[in-house]
Amino acid sequence: MKYQKPKGTADILPTQSAAWQYVEGVARKLFNQYRYHEIRTPMFENYEVFSRTSGETSDIVTKEMYDFNDKGGRHITLRPEGTAGVVRAFIENKLYGPEVQKPLKVYYMGPMFRYERPQSGRLREFHQIGVEAFGVDSPDLDVEVMAMAVDFLHRLGLSGLRIALNTLGDVESRKAYRQALIDFLTPYEAELSDDSKERLHKNPLRVLDSKDEHDQEIVKDAPSILDYLTPAAQEHFDQVKRLLDELGIEYEVDPNMVRGLDYYNHTIFEIMSNAQAFGGKWMTVCAGGRYNGLVEQLGGPETPGIGFGIGVERLLLILEAEQGNLPTDDQLDVYVVGIGAETDAATLRVVQALRQQGISADRDYLARKPKGQFKTASRLNARYTLTIGQQELANQTANLKEMATGTERQVSLADVEQHFNELLK
Repeated sequence: MKYQKPKGTADILPTQSAAWQYVEGVARKLFNQYRYHEIRTPMFENYEVFSRTSGETSDIVTKEMYDFNDKGGRHITLRPEGTAGVVRAFIENKLYGPEVQKPLKVYYMGPMFRYERPQSGRLREFHQIGVEAFGVDSPDLDVEVMAMAVDFLHRLGLSGLRIALNTLGDVESRKAYRQALIDFLTPYEAELSDDSKERLHKNPLRVLDSKDEHDQEIVKDAPSILDYLTPAAQEHFDQVKRLLDELGIEYEVDPNMVRGLDYYNHTIFEIMSNAQAFGGKWMTVCAGGRYNGLVEQLGGPETPGIGFGIGVERLLLILEAEQGNLPTDDQLDVYVVGIGAETDAATLRVVQALRQQGISADRDYLARKPKGQFKTASRLNARYTLTIGQQELANQTANLKEMATGTERQVSLADVEQHFNELLK
């Protein structure tokens, strides 16, 4: 029997993982500059954490969640997105207390799971980088979160980004808009897809997000949420736009954009790339928004929040299409060449000593001839080789060669093992 990975999953091989580490490293450094700190939550949660927050009519809950009953009869779900689990942790660990600095800023990285048709940049096990900020209901924070997302993508080298912006308003705005949508869509009910028929009276905003082509034709003439904003919701949205203008961040208001989860309100946004990896189509690489009320849904105190998520697989496809090989931290400093079996112990001791000095080092483990070892050093782009033969072993020396220039000299093994960097000055 030939074993294969499950459909919709991928092996991240050593030749690929360096690019993942690079992207994650850029994210960690940037988030730290914005004073976000890492949070790690379980990869599975109780089913209600997602069914209650994502919305019973969302595709995630109705079609895509991996859920099952464990051996104790508990209804468990592999996390399909990051926000709900972070909110659950926020409440359970009482991170809303008066002693906690507001806003509380966190980020996460890790795998998510959705049962959907696998395609390029969309897998059943996929990875997200995301941020959440709790405790401040301010347009200023909305803009900071968007600016940080743009900053991250720019630092990775992406340009020509398109930012789509919308608002879903406050509770009163959504209530008025909900009724307007029902009134508009009801005459078309018989023509709607089965999913949209079910959503029409439960959550008509979900109809706007339908992938059915005929549904999309119908909603082209639907009323706009922007016509139903309360004065407070309008002021929030106007301030977001003013601040984006102040920072010189270009955006387009898309009144038909909604997010795929029910918990969003006020500011929502998507950042897209005109990606060659996807045939030059505009593809969303980052999406997020404000979700005041979500903490209360899971039993916590009234707490505003905002965040975004980035799909790592899709981001890497875009980066590789735009830039080719990504920068990696895979430099081999020293390759130690041993000539003769009697040098094995010495070369192993030298390699270990170099590593303890913070220097990346490697050696041969296949008893290859010196010519084969030098070829390996060259293939690995080693900066230096250190050669130890019988004569060097007797003299407790090594031959140090700088590969870029070909310059060679004799050095003491004691100096190599104790302060190699001093030899390079």
